[in-house]
Amino acid sequence: MKFLFIVQGEGRGHLTQAITLEEILRRNGHEVVEVLVGKSSSRRLPGFFNRNIHAPVKRFVSPNFLPTPANKRVSLMRSVAYNLVKLPVYINSINYIRQRIEASGADRVINFYELLTGLTYFLFRPSVPQICIGHQYLFLHKSFEFPKADKVSLALLKFFTVLTSLGAKERLALSFRYMKDDPQNNIRVIPPLLRKEVTLHEPYSGDYIHGYMVNAGFSENVMKWHRQHPRISLRFFWDKWEEEPVKRVDNTLSFYQLDDVEFLRQMAGCKAYASTAGFESVCEAMYLGKPILMVPAHIEQDCNAYDAEKSGAGIISSDFNLQQLLEFAKDYHPNRDFVYWVRGAEYTLLNLLESDSSNYQQVLFNEMQNIFMFRSLDCLMVSLTICMPKALRKK
Repeated sequence: MKFLFIVQGEGRGHLTQAITLEEILRRNGHEVVEVLVGKSSSRRLPGFFNRNIHAPVKRFVSPNFLPTPANKRVSLMRSVAYNLVKLPVYINSINYIRQRIEASGADRVINFYELLTGLTYFLFRPSVPQICIGHQYLFLHKSFEFPKADKVSLALLKFFTVLTSLGAKERLALSFRYMKDDPQNNIRVIPPLLRKEVTLHEPYSGDYIHGYMVNAGFSENVMKWHRQHPRISLRFFWDKWEEEPVKRVDNTLSFYQLDDVEFLRQMAGCKAYASTAGFESVCEAMYLGKPILMVPAHIEQDCNAYDAEKSGAGIISSDFNLQQLLEFAKDYHPNRDFVYWVRGAEYTLLNLLESDSSNYQQVLFNEMQNIFMFRSLDCLMVSLTICMPKALRKK
């Protein structure tokens, strides 16, 4: 079978999932014909992605979330204003996605939580079945438990997640642990997609704390803590592209540009891990048996952190207070059930991706009709189509 990947380019999680799935498909005789990756002025495609993906990579402009002026948490107002101005550009991107779906000859489109792909399927109804993959689809599961958070932010998160998966044959929700499927919401719960390199590492407990921050503004927190605890070695990865590959502040604090090989090597040998609660890196740390401090940068990561804490991964904080992490690490015991859960990912995924799609058009129609926000719009469009000829005939 031939697959077309469409990937949200924010962070490293969706990118590493795409690399992993391509490896699985190629190993089992399938082909990824092309990979489309969303881009924006504030995103840079990490070098590890181009080095590890085999299919041709093409870029398109897609929506982006902007941080607060302090470059820590996401600013909803700044993000909305920025993306509204870019609407004409996004319309061009939707047309480009439609063209690539038609020209690729793919049997399946795999959407890694890219908003414009869902809108493409809503507007143009491509005949190629779309399957959505991402941990965010767990937020639509009837049994998912949310943290105490702003109700408007949670509603917007769920609405955004629905939009990314409009017209999907199935939503494959990556989860920290086993949960029953939710057929009513078209959700299959599957294990995380971890790269083979993660499973090959032999973890050991070194003398340093490893970390990753999506927004470089958190580096001030880390440096403040470091000044108070200069003897504890810290090795943090960040997204400050204008800096050198390795910025050595002193003998015990270094900031690294994102390099996946080095990132995993450092994680395997650390004594604890601190992160802005991205799903993928939390899963990698869990697999390697590392205690985790999670500092969410936006509402999605608030949900990730809450769910990971319930799964025994670590603790949540509002800033990088690494003393909390060191205290937690003293009594931490790795969750071995998580390792067994992850090892079932390939078998589960292949069964789902190779399944029959003969009823796809009916699935697509039903999915569209179940989206309340768009039902009235569909009805209006149908009414106009039916009524317009009558009005013209009366003339």
